[in-house]
Amino acid sequence: MSEVEKKEETTTVEKTEEKKEETTTPVAPASEEKKEYAADEEPNVEYEATLKRDVVEVKTNEENEEVLFEIRAKLYRFDTDPSPQWKERGTGNVRFLEDKDTKKIRVVMRRDKTLKVCLNHHISPAFTLEVMTGSDKSWVWKCPKDFSDEDRPEGVEELFAIRFATPENAGLFKTEFQKCQAKNKEIQNKTE
Repeated sequence: MSEVEKKEETTTVEKTEEKKEETTTPVAPASEEKKEYAADEEPNVEYEATLKRDVVEVKTNEENEEVLFEIRAKLYRFDTDPSPQWKERGTGNVRFLEDKDTKKIRVVMRRDKTLKVCLNHHISPAFTLEVMTGSDKSWVWKCPKDFSDEDRPEGVEELFAIRFATPENAGLFKTEFQKCQAKNKEIQNKTE
């Protein structure tokens, strides 16, 4: 080995020893150790809304009416064009509403989520609820003027079917429907 190689070898050994000395730090005994921690504090940050919205009052034309009965159902209407079939009109809560002034009762149903009216007419004493064939939880009736279609504000004749979750709910609906028919018949007889 040459002298240059020996010098290089000794300097690398010295450098590694220096590195070992640098990396090892003296450790204090456990009894002398003092631990200091920052106090636990939650920041007190408040954000103010950057967008201010005004409250808008929405009118449903049901403000002057009292809910007499409400139940969840699925509504169908009979469509003859192009081929005769039942078409789903919507699912939601069907309600009997009594006008506070005239005391007339109407049936209203709004679709879930969109709240669009899918059934809206007065309950006439001339209506007859019939059992839908093949189901003990459905009723069918014919309405001469239903006002739920926005395209026809003058009303349109419809054949409706309504289906409930259980036969008990269907029975409750029929009972309340007949009570409302009787009340509307009394009002009709008083005005004649």
